[in-house]
Amino acid sequence: ADMSVAARVASEIRSAGGEAIANTDPVQQGQRIVEQALDEFGRIDVLVNNAGILRDAAFHKMDQAQWDAIYETHLLGSFRTTHAAWTAMRAAGYGRIIMTSSAAGLYGNFGQANYAAAKMGLVGLAYTLAVEGGTRDILTNVIAPVAASRLTASVMPPEVLERIQPEYVTPLVLKLCHENHKGNGEIFEVGGGWISAVRLEQSVGKTFELNDISPEGIDACWNEITDFTNANHRKDVTATMVEIGERIGVSFGMAKQ
Repeated sequence: ADMSVAARVASEIRSAGGEAIANTDPVQQGQRIVEQALDEFGRIDVLVNNAGILRDAAFHKMDQAQWDAIYETHLLGSFRTTHAAWTAMRAAGYGRIIMTSSAAGLYGNFGQANYAAAKMGLVGLAYTLAVEGGTRDILTNVIAPVAASRLTASVMPPEVLERIQPEYVTPLVLKLCHENHKGNGEIFEVGGGWISAVRLEQSVGKTFELNDISPEGIDACWNEITDFTNANHRKDVTATMVEIGERIGVSFGMAKQ
């Protein structure tokens, strides 16, 4: 609601010798945000989806308004801005997109079912955009930051907030948005000078004969199914479908669109 923040940032950029304009449209109207950038600069190279709010509540107390507010800002807003920028980036054959997820999205957190669902939804969106945009040098990556902001100012003590200023997140974002960076579809936790890459793991698992798969059989092999020794790290859906096909003796014949 405080429209002075964007204006202040734009002023700081101009004072440092750069060019900047402020936009105070809600992210749900992403088309207007992108149109203003294109009108002003003629192109859009980088999009950082960083808008966020909190509406925390235990799930049994959460109402539809709390769910919708989070979904519309975090997930729908990121869709709207990215979708608006996508055509221009495809035409230019270049783009860098950052989705801002959260540890709450990656791991879950009490009282944040709405927030966590939206933040994990951004991961799925980023993974798919990485697949669709990669061949046109439109690269999409995810950060899950912990940082002092208007979201966290009231829930963390001052000494912690001082240690996790957003300036300690910015260098990673600049690295991921640089034209020489070629990483795509990756997730990073970041904060207070710490940066870590995050990925999904797939256990080797257990293949059953079709006439011999049962709840009892699964239970008997549960340790084997959930053993992450020699875990796989699949990069895309094709790789995992090929693996499944090899294990069960079929070919899915997946084709890229």
